Amino acid sequence: MYIIVGLGNPGKKYEGNRHNVGFMTIDKLASIMDINVNRLKFKGLYGQGMYKGEKVILLKPQTYMNASGESVVPFVNYYDIDLENLIVITDDIDIDFGMVRVRKKGSAGTHNGMKSIISLLGDSDFPRVKIAVGKKPSYMDLADFVLSNFRKDEIDTLEKEIELASDAVLEMITNGLDASMNKINSIRIE
Repeated sequence: MYIIVGLGNPGKKYEGNRHNVGFMTIDKLASIMDINVNRLKFKGLYGQGMYKGEKVILLKPQTYMNASGESVVPFVNYYDIDLENLIVITDDIDIDFGMVRVRKKGSAGTHNGMKSIISLLGDSDFPRVKIAVGKKPSYMDLADFVLSNFRKDEIDTLEKEIELASDAVLEMITNGLDASMNKINSIRIE
């Protein structure tokens, strides 16, 4: 069984924000897997289904980014998930726009959603899919940047990144984490 979490902020006003690429990827996966993400439990919007013989839960925490762990950890505990089967999809300002990175584990860096999950979980050894959202301009505050929408000239690349992030998750479920890293981490969208 897998719990696949897309990080973001709930509500219409945040929908197109850089911080919400996790939610966007969950929407893409829901479409591919034919799973309705429309049930509420543990402060999260979720859906459950099967993919390639594996039970899958798709989760969009509804706690706002900084408290994502308040939704993720109860799901992990309730379903007694091995952390290697918890996949967190998040935005990343440190990788080049046009790239997606699959990681086995790691620190939260500057990401408050990841900080919340790691803090409440007491562990950082779970896979994550990081989606590049661009570099913060020097004149902008980090919070303002991640809560800004993508520019029109970035949308095509963003859509390809969402597709790539979805492929990363599907590859992980089908062939494992190493196969996903090998397939995805070298791709650069032009």
